[in-house]
Amino acid sequence: MSIGTYITRALTWWHGQTIGTQLFTWRSGVRVGEDEAGNAFYRTKDGKRRWVIYNGESEASRVSPDWHGWLHHTWDEPPSERPLRHRSWEKPHLPNLTGTTLAYAPPGSIRRPEPALRSDYEAWTPE
Repeated sequence: MSIGTYITRALTWWHGQTIGTQLFTWRSGVRVGEDEAGNAFYRTKDGKRRWVIYNGESEASRVSPDWHGWLHHTWDEPPSERPLRHRSWEKPHLPNLTGTTLAYAPPGSIRRPEPALRSDYEAWTPE
């Protein structure tokens, strides 16, 4: 790795783990699993603390609901040991798209490529 990469890892958290997190994970962490996005999940040896090392950008909505429940102590067993049963009506997990080009834009929004033609509005023009 280059010097710039080490400096970036030491000072930023949004591109993955910092050196402090890496050292804490190395000293105290027990890896319990990985999700389909490549995020790695850890806990302390006594099981009191749980955390995720993101594969890429640190964005909380990239954690699936199964792992989110484990991270927040909703259930004790991680999904790698005891997978949750999913219902047929459940939709697949999607990350939060706000702030991206894929974010929802309602009809008439200026963020849409082609503005919608409105027939319910007539612009006022002064005489």
